[in-house]
Amino acid sequence: MAHRHSARAHRQLVPTDVRGNRTSGAFPLHVIPESGTTGLVLPGQSPQPVWNKRRVLLLNATFEPLTALPARRAVVLMVCDKADAVHEDPLGPVIHSEGCSLQVPWVIRLRNYVRVPYRTRVPMTRAALMHRDRFRCGYCGDKAETIDHVVPRSRGGGHSWENCVACCAPCNHRKADKLLTELGWTLQAALVPPSGPHWRLLSTTTEVHPTWIPYLGEGAA
Repeated sequence: MAHRHSARAHRQLVPTDVRGNRTSGAFPLHVIPESGTTGLVLPGQSPQPVWNKRRVLLLNATFEPLTALPARRAVVLMVCDKADAVHEDPLGPVIHSEGCSLQVPWVIRLRNYVRVPYRTRVPMTRAALMHRDRFRCGYCGDKAETIDHVVPRSRGGGHSWENCVACCAPCNHRKADKLLTELGWTLQAALVPPSGPHWRLLSTTTEVHPTWIPYLGEGAA
């Protein structure tokens, strides 16, 4: 069913984790951790780990990725008819509220478009840098475990997209505070800042579920 978009000014959505947001107490939620089980996790009991750790990708009405929500917040948006499931999860925990029940999906989409204030430059975080370099060492191509400053900070190098690279532990140890010219090393790829709205999310998380990738662009693959 088509949803009407308001002609008024768009609401603002700050794309951050919503731990600080408060939800109304109108929808008491109970969790059935696995399909086929009958026991509820009642108030005062500890939820299952899958409920504590699970994140759900939130898309704008235009299918643009916004953020990764805690599962409880995603369920509240759906119960309040503010979002719909895009990718279901048949094996996900079943959530019950008064008058309805649903399984926690992997991806949801807002029914109404929200305008997001964008930064002109993606902030450089460890998570975003690892995604940019595809979790591979910029020097040898092996699995990256840390971050290295190409021009060491002790020798005037800055902490920026253009001077930082994902790095494996052996290369990091061998390079130490040397320059690439002193070692005869070359970079696997040019160091450039990433761009695109999906990098707002990639800069905050290293764990991306496979169902999210079609919405996050090639940087998440």
